[in-house]
Amino acid sequence: MRIGCRLLYRMVQPTPLVAMLNVRYSRFGDLENVDELVTSPSVPLESYRDGFGNWCTRMVAPAGDFTLSTDGIFRDSGLPDPAAPDARQHAVVDLPFETLAYLLGSRYCDTDLLSEDAWRLFESTPPGWARVQAICDYVHSAISFNYMQASATRTASEALAGRQGVCRDFTHLAIALCRCMNIPARYCTGYLSEFGQPEPHAPDDFAAWMEVFLGGRWWVLDPRNNNPRLGRILIARGRDAADVPLTQTFGPNMLTEFHVWTEELD
Repeated sequence: MRIGCRLLYRMVQPTPLVAMLNVRYSRFGDLENVDELVTSPSVPLESYRDGFGNWCTRMVAPAGDFTLSTDGIFRDSGLPDPAAPDARQHAVVDLPFETLAYLLGSRYCDTDLLSEDAWRLFESTPPGWARVQAICDYVHSAISFNYMQASATRTASEALAGRQGVCRDFTHLAIALCRCMNIPARYCTGYLSEFGQPEPHAPDDFAAWMEVFLGGRWWVLDPRNNNPRLGRILIARGRDAADVPLTQTFGPNMLTEFHVWTEELD
């Protein structure tokens, strides 16, 4: 797969910026050609790992037009997301310490407002994979995808009340409902290809999905699409979208161009 992006900003003044656009280190073994972050004009870059292990790049963008881009080639199995219908749900007392943070409410996953609904809807479902799939089925049917209704401030409970949103809203709601049911769930962002999908394809874009901890490991589930997909490549993960902004700017600016590509190579 060839994957990459190009983001063009117009800065009104020199502006500090942190980018999270490189593929996560867990996929480095699949790297054929590095997805190096390139800027135009060129500026000094300083890289670091955040508290979730995501690779971040810090810089100061000059005033005027400023471009961030990546382009890389990765090997992929060509297989859909794995499933484990028999994966069991752990009792909270048996969960590994590192998963406990993903049971708590967070900026966009307001579990305190959704707990009563979650238990009413899913208490009678079999614990484990079946319960998580029931949550994904519910979210997939409860929210209508509407790109024009994207909102940077919408919480999980607001997405449920409004019944529309984009992939991050599907993901936040499913994560919150899983956490209400004592299932660790975390937010993921990355590339998701249209390989194997019926025509016409939507334009390539970054996507959001979740990982849940069942049967001793983390599993990918995607309430927005609600079926196993091909060509999914992780960039970053955290508690919710607040932890994984693709770019974080610290000053006034305008995003004037946004282009993402996922291409299958012979």
